[in-house]
Amino acid sequence: MNLSIDHLLGLKGVPKEDLNAIFDTAFSFREVLDRPIKKVPTLKGITVVNLFFENSTRTRMSFELAEKRLSADVMNFSASSSSLSKGESLRDTIQNLFAMKMDVVVMRHPTPGSVKLLSQFVDAVVINAGDGTHEHPTQAILDMMSLKEKFGTLEDLNVAIIGDIRHSRVALSNIYGLKTMGANVMLCGPPTFIPYGIESLGVKITYNVDEALEFADAINVLRIQKERQGKGLLPSLREYRNVYGITRERLAKFQKNITIMHPGPINRGVEIDTDVADGSNSIILHQVLNGVASRMAILFLLAGGKR
Repeated sequence: MNLSIDHLLGLKGVPKEDLNAIFDTAFSFREVLDRPIKKVPTLKGITVVNLFFENSTRTRMSFELAEKRLSADVMNFSASSSSLSKGESLRDTIQNLFAMKMDVVVMRHPTPGSVKLLSQFVDAVVINAGDGTHEHPTQAILDMMSLKEKFGTLEDLNVAIIGDIRHSRVALSNIYGLKTMGANVMLCGPPTFIPYGIESLGVKITYNVDEALEFADAINVLRIQKERQGKGLLPSLREYRNVYGITRERLAKFQKNITIMHPGPINRGVEIDTDVADGSNSIILHQVLNGVASRMAILFLLAGGKR
């Protein structure tokens, strides 16, 4: 099973056939993760380097576990302890690393477009683990895999993304992926959190969370990304919770079971309450498990033939 892409830089333009191939492969790897011995020799002899220039817990651990489950040789790169701190350029640092014959690079970087630049000067598979406020394709893939597992199909599924859309790379990748797979997408948040012109991507916009919940079969709740935004976009976290927070009382107004998702980290009591995040309609922990399986699938499909 081959993909039409050589790298996974984002989901914009990635065809439906590629996404379905990733989902099918990921569900196969889910079975591996349920075995007593959760390791296969699929990427034995392949060297993967994880280049993380931003803090990360879930994504970094998920990638590292996926790589080790596939028997790859794994190197972790820390920007703070590298030659970058001595003034060496990013390009020189990375080209020196790849002179050591790395096969795959997984990179998270605060600058949008950094992974695309990287792919132009290294002879290796490049996987985007988040580039600034641009895209986070593997998170969207695990989100879609979790929805496919829950509903059986993404075609005509109504998905509302609620929260800080403007500063979220998760939102943009989900929009591209969900629209490609035939889902209907609505964005909801304060006007200051909705990017100008984003409706051109074929999504609906609302500033009323009850309207989003009325629309949705599933909601993907995003945290407020305080580290990426300026002042003045939000009066207070308390006001945000009162107007946009996903609470049991708010959900009880609708006579349906809405599936709850969150990419993490969760700000409990702000964008979502604990009893909702941990409730029976939540698939948040399924997202975490599917993150390992889907990243195994991506690594296998992009690097499996690289010997």
